[in-house]
Amino acid sequence: MSLASRPKGGFPPRGKARSAKADAFVMRKAVPASAPWDRDAAAQRLAAACQALGAGLPVERQAQLLDYLAQLQRWNRTYNLTALRDPDQMLVQHLFDSLAVLAPLARFLSEVAAPRLMDVGSGAGLPGVVLAIARPDWQVCCVDAVEKKTAFVNQMAAVLHLPNLSARHARVETLDPAGCDVVISRAFACLEDFAALAGRHVRPGGTLLAMKGRHPEDEIRALHDGQPWQVQRVQPLDVPELQAQRCLIWMCRKGSP
Repeated sequence: MSLASRPKGGFPPRGKARSAKADAFVMRKAVPASAPWDRDAAAQRLAAACQALGAGLPVERQAQLLDYLAQLQRWNRTYNLTALRDPDQMLVQHLFDSLAVLAPLARFLSEVAAPRLMDVGSGAGLPGVVLAIARPDWQVCCVDAVEKKTAFVNQMAAVLHLPNLSARHARVETLDPAGCDVVISRAFACLEDFAALAGRHVRPGGTLLAMKGRHPEDEIRALHDGQPWQVQRVQPLDVPELQAQRCLIWMCRKGSP
C-alpha cells in the first residue's frame, strides 16, 4: 500500500499478528513518545503569536493549523517527518516560525492576482502548508525529494480541505519552470545552491526568499560571485517564544529593479 493511499490519519490498517522476533525489533526501533499535548493551551499561544506577528488569522484557520500540527505529531511517530518530537517545540519552531513570514509575503504579493508560490525542500510542509492554510487565495506547491513527506502534504490537502495546496515528489531542478511569484525555502540549502536549483521557477519580477537563522554573510558573498541573483535585503524576524535569530533573505535577478 502506498503512503498516499493509506486511510485518514496516515496509518495502515491492522494486519496479521507479528512474530515475537518482529515485535522485539519494533520495540528497539520505536520512537520515544512525546509529551502530552494541551491543545487548549496551544490555541491560546497560537492566538497570541498571530496577534504579535500581525497575521490576523480567523479562529477557523487557527484551528486548521492546530489540526495540521496534530496530524504531524501522529505521522511523525511512524514516518519520522521532522526531527522535533515535543509538541511545544513543534508549535514554536514549526508553526510560529512559518507564520513569521506571512505578513512580509502578504505585503509583497498585495498587488498580485492569484499568487503562485513554491516551497522547495518543503519536508512536512513547512512553511508551505502553513501558508496555504493562512491564505486560501494563494496557490502553494510543496516540492521535496522524499516521497513520504510529499505524501503527507497531499494527505493534509485532503484532510484539511485545502484545494490551493499541492505537493510534488521530485528534485526541484528536474521540474519544468513553474512561473511562480515567490519560491521560498526553509533550511534547504546555501543561497548559491538555492538560486542555482530553484531560480528557474521564479517568474520575471518574482523573488527567491530564503528563511535563515543568523545573517549569512559568507553565503551572500558566494551568491553574488557565482549566480545571476543578488540579495535585495535581509529582513530580521522576531518569532514569538523563540530565543534564536531568524531572518528573511530577499533575492532578485541581477538587473531587476
